[in-house]
Amino acid sequence: MTKKRLIGAHVSSAGGHDKAIERAADIGCNCVQVFSGSPRVWQRPSLAGIDTEKLYAKQKELSVKPIFTHALYLINLTAEKPEIITKSVETLTKELEFDAHVNGAGVVVHLGSHLGNGWETVRQDLVDRLDMILNTTPKNSRLLIENSAGQQGKLCSDLSEIRWLLDELEKLGQFVSKGRLGWCLDTCHAWAAGYHLGPHPPQETTSKNGNQGSAFEVISEHGLWSTLKVIHVNDSRDPFASGRDRHANIGDGTIPQQDLQHFLNQPELLNIPLITEVPGIDGNGPDQVNIERIKRLVKSKSNF
Repeated sequence: MTKKRLIGAHVSSAGGHDKAIERAADIGCNCVQVFSGSPRVWQRPSLAGIDTEKLYAKQKELSVKPIFTHALYLINLTAEKPEIITKSVETLTKELEFDAHVNGAGVVVHLGSHLGNGWETVRQDLVDRLDMILNTTPKNSRLLIENSAGQQGKLCSDLSEIRWLLDELEKLGQFVSKGRLGWCLDTCHAWAAGYHLGPHPPQETTSKNGNQGSAFEVISEHGLWSTLKVIHVNDSRDPFASGRDRHANIGDGTIPQQDLQHFLNQPELLNIPLITEVPGIDGNGPDQVNIERIKRLVKSKSNF
């Protein structure tokens, strides 16, 4: 019998993180992603105020596990302003402490932008800051670097940058082999950065990023399958290689559904949790309609 796929969504934690588990279950999820606190402010909530017993009980009752955390979008570990770097380090540290506190599966993070200074210029500082964060946070927390959409200056739009970071941080602390470090692939971001998801690239590529190759083949070439811990399944409002990060509901965007189906049903992905962050049919976030659409895409390979 085929192993049941893990399919979930990013949902609100208003009223408590146990409520997020209920919201996820209500729309048909068996895993979930949350913010640790408000996504609009630097301050993270006190861990003492989180009722983990209630959270764990709700996870067990509704069979919604694992739980991923998405880090604050304000984080930029290569900012030019020292105060932004300080806040970014402090906030990402707290996100990892939250992940450990809730027995989570990892903190998904956008590392920021080099602000036109170039990858080569900022990458060593980035490694040093990540090394410091990983060395001062709980050993049962995990950091997951997310690919970006090819916007000007954004870090890790190029998958080779993720490979380089994993290698450098492994040299410093064996963080990969100890289970502390991995990455997250967002399908909308990959599409926007010029990585096609099907067996063939789009016939026309008029946008700025151009064709960077098959996402599957590039991941294979860089040996990134073993460190891929979660997939963000999102459609795109914008054309291939657009460099724009705008999610669309599954099947309503520009990513061909046969390509998304082809990618999600690759054997290397069958045990990797799928999380969606789409706007929802009514604009209020991921919903049952989108969860059902993802289930149909992978149904030929899965049981639910």
